[in-house]
Amino acid sequence: MSIQLDNVTVSYRHSPAIHHIDAQFKHNEMWAIIGPNGAGKSTLLKAIMGLVKADSGKIIWHNLQRADIAYLPQQSEIDRSQPMTVFELAAMGLWYEIGFFKAVSKSMQQRVYAVLDQVGMQHLAQRPIAQLSNGQFQRVLLARMLIQNAQVLLLDEPFNAVDAATTCALLDIIKDYQQRQQCTVITVLHDYEQVQTYFPYALLLARKIIAVGATSAVMTPAHLQQAMCTMQQREQNQWCKR
Repeated sequence: MSIQLDNVTVSYRHSPAIHHIDAQFKHNEMWAIIGPNGAGKSTLLKAIMGLVKADSGKIIWHNLQRADIAYLPQQSEIDRSQPMTVFELAAMGLWYEIGFFKAVSKSMQQRVYAVLDQVGMQHLAQRPIAQLSNGQFQRVLLARMLIQNAQVLLLDEPFNAVDAATTCALLDIIKDYQQRQQCTVITVLHDYEQVQTYFPYALLLARKIIAVGATSAVMTPAHLQQAMCTMQQREQNQWCKR
């Protein structure tokens, strides 16, 4: 199982958000997508998920179906005002198994409580999500993702507005889950120290790929400087000559 991007370009309002992207994310790997603000990281993740359409190129899911991929968007894209409990939000991860109208069985309830316990939220299972802190809410969103038992996890800036202690705890949970499930994890991140500590592979983006591969080879001062310069050229409309 793998995800392959072949010369992928995605545009907004006729302006490329990412262009000429070639990459392959293989089974049982942990990847971080990094780059300056506005580099197209979230767009790349949405393109992989199929939430935005590529203008050109191909995104190929090898031996994967939609149900095999779990996606965690940014908190700002999620409505927290819905009248829903922690348990109910986590149980939404069972959607592919039960659909919209079937009830959650007792065995599934046990799975929900188990994954809430894994992220430290079982004791708040009946609390409305509107009453949660940012860190607590992110833990529940992670539980909703983990209960899907997906082969690929896509996380878009999962630690924004989350304190350092919670971030480390969630990263440990993700790493442990990835090792146990032998799944693929692709995460958009800003914190380079987190990338170097937890993610063996990285893709450095500045609307185009600056470097991709082993994190130690990607996150060099020269590559990071090149990414910043590329984004500055973009602001001057001096980019994408192909």
